[in-house]
Amino acid sequence: MSEPLDDLLMEDVEIAVWWGTWAECAVTISRLKRDGDLDEEYEQESRAALDGLAVDWTEIEPTNDLRLLASLISKDHPLKAADALQLSAALRWCEGDTSGMQVVCLDDRLRRAAQDEGFRVLPDGEQS
Repeated sequence: MSEPLDDLLMEDVEIAVWWGTWAECAVTISRLKRDGDLDEEYEQESRAALDGLAVDWTEIEPTNDLRLLASLISKDHPLKAADALQLSAALRWCEGDTSGMQVVCLDDRLRRAAQDEGFRVLPDGEQS
């Protein structure tokens, strides 16, 4: 992880994620390894870190309601399906009341959409 993300994790260890987060991260680790951006040791460390986080995080399960919410969100925000599901899960997690709620995101489109929905997006000032 990057230093800003490490700092956020140290500040707040309560993590809520959508159901597909583990798979998204695992696939990303595989892609980075395949592309030569991770060596064998760092790949193993990354997978162990992912599994360690997953033990304690709260996972928002896929439901028909969440799928419908993602569809509705897509009318207002130019998001890919997985990003719409992530934002839907965040909205479901906070029961639609985003006041004072924070999400961690590095993707520009998803950051904008989350901000438009009222979330404070962390890390501050970061853009991918």
